[in-house]
Amino acid sequence: MRKALLAHVKRVVIKIGSGVISDAHGLENDQVASIATGICRLIDQGLEIIVVSSGAVAAGKRQLGINGRPQTIPQKQAAAAIGQTRIIHEYQETFHALNHDVAQVLLTRDDLSNRRRYLNARNTVMTLLEYGITPIVNENDTVVVEEIRFGDNDNLSALVTTLSEADLLIILSDVDGFYDQDPQVNPEAKMIPVVERITPEVESLGGKSHGSLGTGGMITKIKAAKRAGLSGVGTLIVNGRSPNILARVFSGEDVGTYFLPAHSKLTAKKHWIAFSKKPKGKLIVDEGGQSAVLKHGKSLLPSGICGVEGGFERGDAVRLCTREGKEFARGVISYSLAEVLQIMGKQCAEIEQVLGYKYRDEVVCRDNLVLAATDEEEIY
Repeated sequence: MRKALLAHVKRVVIKIGSGVISDAHGLENDQVASIATGICRLIDQGLEIIVVSSGAVAAGKRQLGINGRPQTIPQKQAAAAIGQTRIIHEYQETFHALNHDVAQVLLTRDDLSNRRRYLNARNTVMTLLEYGITPIVNENDTVVVEEIRFGDNDNLSALVTTLSEADLLIILSDVDGFYDQDPQVNPEAKMIPVVERITPEVESLGGKSHGSLGTGGMITKIKAAKRAGLSGVGTLIVNGRSPNILARVFSGEDVGTYFLPAHSKLTAKKHWIAFSKKPKGKLIVDEGGQSAVLKHGKSLLPSGICGVEGGFERGDAVRLCTREGKEFARGVISYSLAEVLQIMGKQCAEIEQVLGYKYRDEVVCRDNLVLAATDEEEIY
């Protein structure tokens, strides 16, 4: 079955966790070389690979005399500045010895929130692949601040999967896969080989991270699988420390946990709205506006807006919320905060009279809107 699931795969995003290539003392060069060798073998078989690699902070912290995880953003940024050069050097050494090459791509959430920069990043990745060069992607920790963080590289890997139109996301972790219980607490825990649908119950089994090196845990991997799944892409979580793990995956061996894609997937644009573009504010929507959006598939008009929160400009993403504050959708807004404050609650015919101009009738057009997931259905 596993071999059949992977038969169509041509382009793969491989996310490599900090715990896979580093320990408490820093970067494990032999482990980097081993995984890099496995990636080169896949390229030799005709696959296109994009790597999302953690480990830069772990690679640089020892030179700063830091034990454990850096406690402040400046410490993390300094460690990343040192570690980025070291980690890319290790990948390049192995790739070059095997007649391949790599390129470094550093991103922040701002790069993917802005549609033009998102497309520029996509074009860069695609061009590198066309030239047979493997992109090594990481969050740009040397300049990132909390407001523009991806949160973790699991999330980043899911976004890169959509950006690059990949066919598969492989997350190399320091555990064998997804378990029905925490294997570090209960030795009787059983690994689940296939997850057909990521339900709230599945997410609740994710637990919390026990590691001291990375920023994520199993829950971030599950969320990454869910986001990749909404692009129609399956996710495989395997133990990156297992010998020859990538070769075993593509030989069809039943290793790790495979998360099947969602039954209905988002378009690339709607996936970008849902996950890449960070919301800047909220629109409080009355019952009529909610019904138009949720039940009738309509756009949000100014008459349905009864309140606003936050600050936003035309073209920003906003959350659409009930009077109680529950988000039911998000989308790209056609008017600024100052403009919405003037036209909310009014009819479309009044927009030009109030503002002196009109971009369009819709405050949030249906084509630029994504419904939030519920327990019964996926985002669509």
